[in-house]
Amino acid sequence: MDSNATLTLQLPIEGMTCASCVTRVEKALSRVPGVQSVSVNLATEQATVVRQKSSGPTADLIAAVEGAGYTAHEIASAEPPATHGWQVVIAAALSAPLVLPMLGDAFGRHWMLPGWLQLLLATPVQFWLGGRFYVAGWKSVRAGSGSMDVLVALGTSAAYGLSVWQLWHDASAMPTLYFESSAVVITLVRFGKWLEARAKRQTTEALRALQALRPDTARVRRHGREESVPMASVQVGDEVVLRPGERAPVDGVVLEGTSHMDESLLTGESLPVTKGPGSRITGGAINAEGLLVVRTTAVGAETALARIVRLVESAQARKAPIQQLVDRVSAVFVPAVVIAALVTFVSWWAWNGDISTALLHAVAVLVIACPCALGLATPAAIMAGTGTAAKHGILIQDALALETMHAVTVIAFDKTGTLTQGKPTLVDARSSTLNRDDLLARAAALQSGSEHPLARAVLDAVPQAPPAQQVQAVAGRGVKGVFNGEALALGSGPWMRELGVDISPLMNAATALQSQGRTVSWLARTDAPPQLLGLLAFGDPIKPEAAAAITALKAHGVRPVLVSGDNRGSAQAVADQLGITDVHAEVLPGDKAGVIAALRNGLPHGAKVAMVGDGVNDAPALAAADVGIAMSTGTDVAMATAGITLMRGDLSLVIAALSISQRTTAKIRQNLFWAFVYNVVGIPLAAFGYLSPVVAGAAMALSSVSVISNALLLKRWKPEGRNA
Repeated sequence: MDSNATLTLQLPIEGMTCASCVTRVEKALSRVPGVQSVSVNLATEQATVVRQKSSGPTADLIAAVEGAGYTAHEIASAEPPATHGWQVVIAAALSAPLVLPMLGDAFGRHWMLPGWLQLLLATPVQFWLGGRFYVAGWKSVRAGSGSMDVLVALGTSAAYGLSVWQLWHDASAMPTLYFESSAVVITLVRFGKWLEARAKRQTTEALRALQALRPDTARVRRHGREESVPMASVQVGDEVVLRPGERAPVDGVVLEGTSHMDESLLTGESLPVTKGPGSRITGGAINAEGLLVVRTTAVGAETALARIVRLVESAQARKAPIQQLVDRVSAVFVPAVVIAALVTFVSWWAWNGDISTALLHAVAVLVIACPCALGLATPAAIMAGTGTAAKHGILIQDALALETMHAVTVIAFDKTGTLTQGKPTLVDARSSTLNRDDLLARAAALQSGSEHPLARAVLDAVPQAPPAQQVQAVAGRGVKGVFNGEALALGSGPWMRELGVDISPLMNAATALQSQGRTVSWLARTDAPPQLLGLLAFGDPIKPEAAAAITALKAHGVRPVLVSGDNRGSAQAVADQLGITDVHAEVLPGDKAGVIAALRNGLPHGAKVAMVGDGVNDAPALAAADVGIAMSTGTDVAMATAGITLMRGDLSLVIAALSISQRTTAKIRQNLFWAFVYNVVGIPLAAFGYLSPVVAGAAMALSSVSVISNALLLKRWKPEGRNA
């Protein structure tokens, strides 16, 4: 086994309550031998661990998490953990009688309960319903750090302990008790965490909707008859029968029948897509009215749906760069709050000599400062943003792309398959030495077996061409091989010149064709001496929505750039039709990354460059760009390299990706602002005695709920120009 090989593990973590918990779990896992990187997400309650395959069992990771005071599992459950709402109801029922006297005082009523009854009501809240804070807090302290649980346990214990002391040592009929503070704070914190858990479920609705698209069984035709079998037994090559109204259980190609498929949850396209023999079917799509027989091409983890789910999960598990600031703050936050509470206690005690008042103000500082909202601000927005984007056909593969996209001011586009439909047709073939049939026969022989768009256009014109021998693709230049004893080369003009082929006899014809936006390929015999045999001209229609998309990008302040390997005339013709003024033509695949770097160097600080492409030759540029955007209609290499994949070949989704990035980034900043404001404003107010522990507890619970609720507003986002 390769000692450098790595694997990525997802570990569900139980017991995390704030940003400090995230930092502690990450440190614990990072110390395990063989671990290369760790990212813990508070919103998903999962740790993503990259470690060497040879470094040992998962058990040592779980032990490290437990040593830090939390619980880890090797396999996540399909549903989020239960939220125990019944405990909140019991806590509220026990705390309500303690709060009633406070309400009665406002109306001149004195409903104060006897001290022994207050103790009876507050004790189960403190030690049964609030027991989790003691357990988690002790584990946190034992691990040498602090957390929200420590703050709540310290604050409520102080209020409860002071009340018990007063009850037993104050001989007056009405001793000053603070049982309502401890009980209500615990109730409010539990209520806030319950609301938070419910809101978290909503942020993952889009992902669960995708997971629900996978049927459990498939109807397979074997040995001339149909049978329903579990998905685990379906194999590549099986013929799956898809009846009207059923979801496709596999990826495949239609063998028989015609119908329409609803792919809206996969691609965001609301209109049904026509399917017939030869059409590709994606697992999870719904068959409308016709009976289809589909030959399986992918099952299980290899289906497009499974890949989409994995990518969305991966994006939601990763941290946005801005989260690093939050992690640094949270690492010192809890110790700083404890010190602030001690200073508050000592200051008030020294000022008025009343230990009860000093203790209550210190408790208020501890309670309001819980950093829950701080830890949830970024991941909640990332989860909501990526989930909503996936619903509309925009697959964001990592949080960095989502956060960076909003700053893009230049977008470079590939031409073929991106701005154009990517299905060129042969429109002309000329030769000064061969007839048309012989010219096309040689070209088709070289292209036999190729999936390149231009090759398919040639093969469509000559479907029965015998294959050439020793065929070899030359990246960025063309293809060469031997046919009927002749060494042939088919490719670009610059390559012909490298091979010593004189293309001047047909140069005028080529120039005229290129000025019309045609792509020209040259065919030559490369035996000594090299000889030009002819040229082939291809036309590739521009996508219907391309012009409107380019215009909309300009309106958003984004400069479009065309970067193409095609000849200058063809690239310029497309650019002129779309209103693109910055054109880079005849760029080799390896040089596209250099063009991206040059574009970036010309931008002001903070501005970013995106690249949109669909082919293998675009992969270097997609990787070099600040944000790579791939078309799902393109190659797997392009999609694997890009940070964003558009599930339809619709250029309007580029604008939508820009929009959802801007909205999500705005939500992150809003959340962080409010999370910091709660603490920056709340801690001084509590320290100076303007907030009671009860009000502080309510404010702390409200902070977490408001942050997640704000992130959930992203679910209302729709791409421009779409009503659904």
